[in-house]
Amino acid sequence: MRIGVAKEIKADEYRVALTPAGARELVQHGHEVLIERDAGVGSAFPDNAYEAAGARIGDVGEVWGEAELLLKVKEPIEAEYERLREGLVLFTYLHIAADEPLTRALVESGITAVAYETVETDGGALPLLAPMSEIAGRLAAQAGAYFLEKPLGGRGLLLGGVPGVAPGRVLIIGGGIVGYNAAVIALGLGASVTILDRSIDRMRHLEEVFSGRLSLVMSSSLQIEESVQEADVVIGAVLIPGARAPKLVTREMVKAMKDGSVLADVAIDQGGCTETSRPTTHSDPVYTVDGVTHYCVANMPGAVPITSTNALTNATLPYVEAIADNGLREAVARDRALARGVNVLDGRVTYEAVAEAHNLDYSPLDDVLPLSAV
Repeated sequence: MRIGVAKEIKADEYRVALTPAGARELVQHGHEVLIERDAGVGSAFPDNAYEAAGARIGDVGEVWGEAELLLKVKEPIEAEYERLREGLVLFTYLHIAADEPLTRALVESGITAVAYETVETDGGALPLLAPMSEIAGRLAAQAGAYFLEKPLGGRGLLLGGVPGVAPGRVLIIGGGIVGYNAAVIALGLGASVTILDRSIDRMRHLEEVFSGRLSLVMSSSLQIEESVQEADVVIGAVLIPGARAPKLVTREMVKAMKDGSVLADVAIDQGGCTETSRPTTHSDPVYTVDGVTHYCVANMPGAVPITSTNALTNATLPYVEAIADNGLREAVARDRALARGVNVLDGRVTYEAVAEAHNLDYSPLDDVLPLSAV
């Protein structure tokens, strides 16, 4: 199979979808790998590293036009819509439940769109979202500590405190992978940490992992309302796979927060879990609403591309190999986790949460795939 790797053109995105090591594995499997010129530079992988691994370097037209399977990191932006075409399998983070224009562009193009973030095992694990969730959670805690500094508009509080001065309070809404990793960093900085979650089993697990070093509280709208008022940093870490994030923090709750506190919404790529959240970039990462600094960068792991690109390829490569070696139909037939990643196929939406988000018809994958020429 001919596998293309596109250069990311989204603002402040430095990751690339495949490392040279990953390219070499695919070449050794007998596949042709075509890398867009300078695609890996932001992750410290020059073109000659890919060429040494057996890949070919091409321009944007060649990569999008010749590839049978196209790998990206982020969803196509508007300038790339015209390159979407029937017969191409796109494998990337999509988050289209929060992006109706992209959803419609994918449907109208006839492309097959497979989303990293909805590849889900029978046990509910999200193996391709997990590594970026780990990184985003850690970055959110770092960002919270940084933007608390007074010259940056924060309260002027050292998150970890010092002997004789109480540490800052970090509230994490959601105890999944993002929340866990945010807690690891916040605790490491010396903060007082509380996690709100709705799963007693998950809280029992976190209690064992953290050995009582943080507070674990059942989440409810009243509990969130009370907790955000006391927090210096609030980290939104909620996730409904493939669907829009629920708005758990209202505008009134934000208004009641401490002046100069920080809200980091990691759920922003799924629409955000706060009513006052809107996407920002690494170049312009924050804005203020009612005295609260909002950090809502939609591609947080893009800030650390060397780490992120390696972690991403580690997770995605087995699935890329499965599609390349067997074709999409056979690959999804063998692996139901990968099948759940198919969001759009043959002009139809095959992921129910996406269809619901945009009031589009939902077509179960099993009904569509046998009719597809992919």
